[in-house]
Amino acid sequence: MDGKTFFIDLTRCTACRGCQVACKQWHKLPAEETYNWGSHQNPKDLSYITYKLVRMKEVVEKGEIKDWLFFPEQCRHCVEPPCKMTADMYDEQAILQDELTGAVIFTERTKKLDIEEIRGACPYDIPRQDENSKIMSKCDMCLDRVHNGLLPACVQTCPTGAMNFGDREEMLALAKKRLSKVKKYYPDAVLGDPESVRVIYLFQTKPVNYHEFAVAGLSLPPVMSRKQALAKFFRPFKNMRG
Repeated sequence: MDGKTFFIDLTRCTACRGCQVACKQWHKLPAEETYNWGSHQNPKDLSYITYKLVRMKEVVEKGEIKDWLFFPEQCRHCVEPPCKMTADMYDEQAILQDELTGAVIFTERTKKLDIEEIRGACPYDIPRQDENSKIMSKCDMCLDRVHNGLLPACVQTCPTGAMNFGDREEMLALAKKRLSKVKKYYPDAVLGDPESVRVIYLFQTKPVNYHEFAVAGLSLPPVMSRKQALAKFFRPFKNMRG
């Protein structure tokens, strides 16, 4: 449970999209061809060339916008990543997990995998595939920056303190401390899957109000999340191969 972790306080996010732009710039990713689809959010979804996306949800009551919910989405870098567990059944080098940080890294060898199977294994619906090369991609935790003592580009550029990054225990402590304060104003505030992911969100209201894949298991029985079920199922196979 060591390594690095993000803590993202959604109560402090203003949807400036600085993190979204910084991610594009650092990874030298091309811009999406966007269009007006009836929302301030653009592009409409994550893609092979968009690792980070600030989702925007209008809270409407009696025909009036009462609030905005902003959700800078990215790979959660699961502590026990089901995408890797699935990929390991075919190629243990296709998806890697960095020993120092815990970051989950997709390689070019993902082109040999089935995108529907890998994406289906992810409880957050994150992996995306290039139509031509068939290589899959997602947030890589700015691993090159982190290994050189720098913050991830998205965290570095955040002007409000919504995005934080550091040693896991430090971030868990910060998340719990911040939650206790936020609950005074937002009684429904909750941390998203804090024990199983390395990108911990503080939601001011129910996660499902932000996005259908905001946390694991939103559409599953609360006894076991989709990620937990996959981890339990695949672990015996992995041990047998070792």
